Amino acid sequence: MCPVYSRMIKLRPGLLTKPSSWICLQCRANSSIASRAPSPSSVRTTNNTRLVPDKPARTRFAPSPTGYLHLGSLRTALFNYLLAKRTGGQFLLRLEDTDQKRTIPGAEERLYSDLQWAGLQWDEGPIVSGPYGPYRQSERTALYNKHANDLVHSGHAYRCFCSAERLDTLARQRNQAGLPLGYDRHCVDISTEEAEERAANGEAHVVRLKADEYPKFKDFVFGTTGQNQDGQKKYLKTMNRVYDDPILLKSDGNPTYHLANVVDDHHMKITHVIRGTEWLASTPMHVALYNAFNWKPPQFGHVPLLVDQNGQKLSKRNSNIDISFYRDSGILPSTLLNYAALLGWSHNQKSEVFSLRDMEEIFTLKITKGNTIVSPEKMWFLQKAHTKRCVADNGPEFQKLVDDVTKAAKERGNITDNLSVNDTVKSLLRYDGGHFTTPAEFLDRNWSFFTSSLNRAPYTLTQPDLGLEDPVSPLAALQTVATILTLVPESHWNVETHRANLDCIPYTSKAFKKELYHYLRWALLGGASGPGMPQIMEVLGRDETVRRLTEATQLNGNEGRNRRGRIKLD
Repeated sequence: MCPVYSRMIKLRPGLLTKPSSWICLQCRANSSIASRAPSPSSVRTTNNTRLVPDKPARTRFAPSPTGYLHLGSLRTALFNYLLAKRTGGQFLLRLEDTDQKRTIPGAEERLYSDLQWAGLQWDEGPIVSGPYGPYRQSERTALYNKHANDLVHSGHAYRCFCSAERLDTLARQRNQAGLPLGYDRHCVDISTEEAEERAANGEAHVVRLKADEYPKFKDFVFGTTGQNQDGQKKYLKTMNRVYDDPILLKSDGNPTYHLANVVDDHHMKITHVIRGTEWLASTPMHVALYNAFNWKPPQFGHVPLLVDQNGQKLSKRNSNIDISFYRDSGILPSTLLNYAALLGWSHNQKSEVFSLRDMEEIFTLKITKGNTIVSPEKMWFLQKAHTKRCVADNGPEFQKLVDDVTKAAKERGNITDNLSVNDTVKSLLRYDGGHFTTPAEFLDRNWSFFTSSLNRAPYTLTQPDLGLEDPVSPLAALQTVATILTLVPESHWNVETHRANLDCIPYTSKAFKKELYHYLRWALLGGASGPGMPQIMEVLGRDETVRRLTEATQLNGNEGRNRRGRIKLD
């Protein structure tokens, strides 16, 4: 039984009648109750939209290989992944690669490696396949053409044969007249028979949605939204009529984003769409398209824009850099995912440090509406926390971290002979990992452990009165005690022994103890910061510790040997 609870029973016997109504914080941390996610049916928003769906969610991440994965797109992928895992559903990856002219060579492969590095493995999609493939839009063109033709025959779409020159002239005329831009439905009255014949003869054309209404929709971030736009914005003069009839199928036979997105989400049985607010204005059009097909739309949620400290949208010039930048800088995958999740997601946990597994268990659709300011300081805080965690876990993530730091150390060169870089890195991470940010900065902080040359200046006392009895030289006393500390055999050269020996020295004064630690840090690390003295001696090893102390003694000449006397340590 919980010791705290037992003490409370002794003080208040009546508490025993309801033992399940309370649990102490100490036990809560180790209890399965603490990690159990709230019941989906019991968690709701104020507008009765569920924060956690009560059925498995099928979500998707649908990037285009026209660029690389960046912080904003990683966050979108993460939210979709977490919702699927939270509800026992599936997370899909789909490539929207119909814009072949803008596709970047190698971007598809980089996308896969970046997602897998981050730990976001998809359940269906390229490489892993699935029941609703293919998962590249370039391989689904026939399906889009079929559905575009279905809309034409049902009267919800029509073929437009207007040339680019005519559309450009129309746009210039409306602009000069101060009228809103739009299409005049010049081709809407062409009979189905004539349109089919002209299309069959190879006449260039597009397929447009006959958008008579853009309905409002419920967004689980913004609530009910949209403007309920009337697609037939009619004006008194015929030439002033304007219609917002978006193109669904381009003249080359490829779909626009709007058609392919809706068709794919329907056929892949997507239940929830989480995407950026830049698509919020297009969603009423997508809902109209679902209605035209007589399909049930998924639930939509649009996550806030990422901005810098000045409220400006992130770009490659400030922080919104592709994921390889963070990976190559030594940011841990768990750090970056934790960091991305906090950019717009709200939670009720006391800590903000979460592993991916943690987030899978507690994620809800409680997402903020306003733009989210990206704070780099938060990422460095999380990096230190996740380094501590991965060191404690001593698993594959820790070994990968050790390998990264070891590689960076060897690339610098000028390393002490016979030094096991890998073992030194492991020890330092265990003792000094709480200061870890990146491999480069970690090595800057701890380079004194690796280098064969410390470049020290002669030692200078920090305070003159160490409580020693004349005629003993203070420097000689420090050197003598330092030498005594190295008499420990190799078999007992560890933190526990060094700590005990340092504690057992009968210091003459607090000043002498402080000066000794200062001297040892100067002699062993050149005065650099780092872990505690027992840890420093263990990491360096006996031979290297003795070598550095001897070198330090020689650096100060004969000052410690030309004055005889005794050290008063009582």
